[in-house]
Amino acid sequence: MTRLLVHVEGETEEMFVKELLGPHLLARGYARVDPRLMGSARQRNRRGGVRPWPSVCRDIVNHLREDRSCFATTMVDYYGMPQAGPPAWPGRAEAPEQASLRRAQTVEEELATEIGQEMGPGFNPRRFVPYVVMHEFEALLFSDCARFARGIGRPDTAASLQAIRNSHASPEEIDDSPHTAPSKRVQGILPTYQKPLHGNLAALEISLPAMRGACPGFPTLAGTPGAIGNHVEAAERQSWDRARLACGQTEARKAPPACRPAFSPASLPL
Repeated sequence: MTRLLVHVEGETEEMFVKELLGPHLLARGYARVDPRLMGSARQRNRRGGVRPWPSVCRDIVNHLREDRSCFATTMVDYYGMPQAGPPAWPGRAEAPEQASLRRAQTVEEELATEIGQEMGPGFNPRRFVPYVVMHEFEALLFSDCARFARGIGRPDTAASLQAIRNSHASPEEIDDSPHTAPSKRVQGILPTYQKPLHGNLAALEISLPAMRGACPGFPTLAGTPGAIGNHVEAAERQSWDRARLACGQTEARKAPPACRPAFSPASLPL
């Protein structure tokens, strides 16, 4: 059975994986879905923002090496990534030159390349397919502003939230600025907004299908095609390989029906 590690930057994303994304993926064939806060566990009370890439890279590589059957992805916001000096994330400095929908993809491609190089020859690149959020967790919540407002117990804020959403082509394009980032805009409407608590209450109300429909980049984490789809396909291939070995076949697909795995994660609807 397949285990997935989701490397996240903070407690809001950690709770999102535990409460919403994890159960969604467990129902689709994963044995375990575990969030991993980036950086040392001893620094948990100081976490916040995106950590320097060298530290995060070490975490990811160590986890992939410790459990060679697991898969890994990330959930980290583009806006908060260091882009200069030793802490810089691969591709982040070059990404602003790209069209808005290509920026996250540019960083994701560079991250995948660097992890592959760190893991060395023989590494299966399907085991690490990163996801970069444009720009932070709150962007996903603008996928459905009415549900966002209900989820945080303030339906009266729906119109104000919708006005922000209507000014952008996608929730993921709400702005690349410390003063106009999604969380800052939400706090401007609701000063008592608390990211881990209110953010995840809103996410549960909104649902993953709504997020997938409104955010072009999000399907790479929550469904196919993309990271999770690749993980599920790889998990199915591993299952076929085990069936092949158990039946003494050179090709799993040639095994008789009784030898084939009864459960196929990729056959389940996402």
